[in-house]
Amino acid sequence: MDDSRPIFLQIAEQIEDDIVAGRLPEETQVPSTNELAAFLRINPATAGKGIGLLVDQGILYKKRGIGMFVAEGARARLVAQRRDRFREQYVTPLLAEAEKLGITPAQLAAMIGEAAR
Repeated sequence: MDDSRPIFLQIAEQIEDDIVAGRLPEETQVPSTNELAAFLRINPATAGKGIGLLVDQGILYKKRGIGMFVAEGARARLVAQRRDRFREQYVTPLLAEAEKLGITPAQLAAMIGEAAR
């Protein structure tokens, strides 16, 4: 856990990461708030707040008496959200800086291709 951000947000992000990575496929049960709380040694209410955040976003849903499950289409929604956020946080500022430096999109693409190798 990272001290700079609220724990409930970190819990939600870890579950999201597990969904995106395929470790928690759609219709798979996620750990309960009590399991998360015991494993992370935190208050169950804090774990519940992280899970609740994902329920509010439609990423998780509750099966009464059984637990929380990954919703159908959750991975695709998360990937789309993260791509949009990636574009806003990285690509748009990168393009703005490249323009300031006189770097064309083609030159920038070549630079990225070289760096990826």
